[in-house]
Amino acid sequence: MKTSMRRNSRGTRRSAAAVAVSAVLALTATACGDDGSGSAGDKGADGSGKGEIVFWDNNGGIRTDVWKEIIADFEKANPDIKVKYVGIAATEYQSKVDTALQGGGLPDVGGVGAAMLAGFAAQNALEPLDDRLGKSSLNGKLNEDMVKSLKAAGGRDDTLYSIPTSANNGVLYYRTDLFKEAGLDEPTTWDNFYEAADKLTDKGKNEFGYTIRGGAGSIAQALDAMYGQSGITSFWDTGNKKTTVNDPKNVAALEKYVGLFKKVTPAADLNNDFTKMVAQWDSGTIGMLNHNLGSYQDHVKALGVDKFRGIPQPVGPGGKRVQVSNPVDGLGLFKSSKNKDAAWKFIDFATSKAENSKFNEAAGQVPSNNDAAKDAWVSKAEPTKLAAEALSDGSTTIIQLPYYLPDWNTISKTDNEPAFQKVMNGSMSAKDFLNTLADQLNEAQTEWNEQKG
Repeated sequence: MKTSMRRNSRGTRRSAAAVAVSAVLALTATACGDDGSGSAGDKGADGSGKGEIVFWDNNGGIRTDVWKEIIADFEKANPDIKVKYVGIAATEYQSKVDTALQGGGLPDVGGVGAAMLAGFAAQNALEPLDDRLGKSSLNGKLNEDMVKSLKAAGGRDDTLYSIPTSANNGVLYYRTDLFKEAGLDEPTTWDNFYEAADKLTDKGKNEFGYTIRGGAGSIAQALDAMYGQSGITSFWDTGNKKTTVNDPKNVAALEKYVGLFKKVTPAADLNNDFTKMVAQWDSGTIGMLNHNLGSYQDHVKALGVDKFRGIPQPVGPGGKRVQVSNPVDGLGLFKSSKNKDAAWKFIDFATSKAENSKFNEAAGQVPSNNDAAKDAWVSKAEPTKLAAEALSDGSTTIIQLPYYLPDWNTISKTDNEPAFQKVMNGSMSAKDFLNTLADQLNEAQTEWNEQKG
């Protein structure tokens, strides 16, 4: 019965995925976007390069202040263009765009990161940006790996649908004061990590060694821990047909990682998303936290710079670091904008050296503009500096997640975040969880390969 139910669930999604895959490969559909009044099928226009454009921030609230500064700079440099800012919470952004794709009301410009790019591209909602970038002063000045990541995430590796703004690397934050008191070495290896998680836990005093993510966004963190420990360096086998997520080494790694729950972590972690997890770490006496560079400034405000460090993920077998957490964010131009020239000017300006540096200094992330990455603040913000070095010194292998699969978000969130909670509370084994995840991924990959073929 369970197998049948899973197949039926997947069958419904497979139909939707097939439609989306066909769309992204055939590029026959069009989508909406301009001043918020566009509707599906609207082809848009280059426009006069003047007037008002609408920008949707995909991390509203968190990044509102810095975006308003960038917009003010842009309007000063371009007095004939006005930017209407709309801040949307990261947790609501994709659903809002999906709704607008069906009913109209997309902006001219919006945040388009790697994780959501394939879904938007599949509906032909985004303007290809290769030609515009080729004619821009930005050409050759953007981080090549970030550009490649966004091309791959779009589902067609020769087309760029989003201009990268930053990389938000996964980081292991740890309390240096607590480590010093306990006489512990910093958690640069997985052995040190597990030792510290155990020794820093005293449940009677409400002290824990680690906080694990069990709520929204849990799958990427779990995959990070799995591949980091197993040392497996590819998401797919050599034939690019079968996923490696349920490799026995990954199963063993996940079992060990999930075994931390309630043993050295708070019970509340079962439902904690990143906001609650970060707030919990900042206000309590928890030794370690896995999150990304985006929360660095929150930790500085809460703890100061002397009580914690943010370092790259622990190294695994043979001293090699493997991680999946290198999400690239960017700005996309919606195809049905009536003022594409003005919208592009904004994207071009926002990713220039000065503005890209301003944005990433506020966010604590790795700049996409190579000149901005050389600014002094990068060296002073240690987690950002170490993350940038880890990506460039050959010490780290990044597992490329299959963002290009139209089904990826449904599989990784809707289907398996609740299932991962079952693994945490002991009602499902890590092996069964990963085998089910592998089945779903292999089906989606087969459909994708068939459509491409």
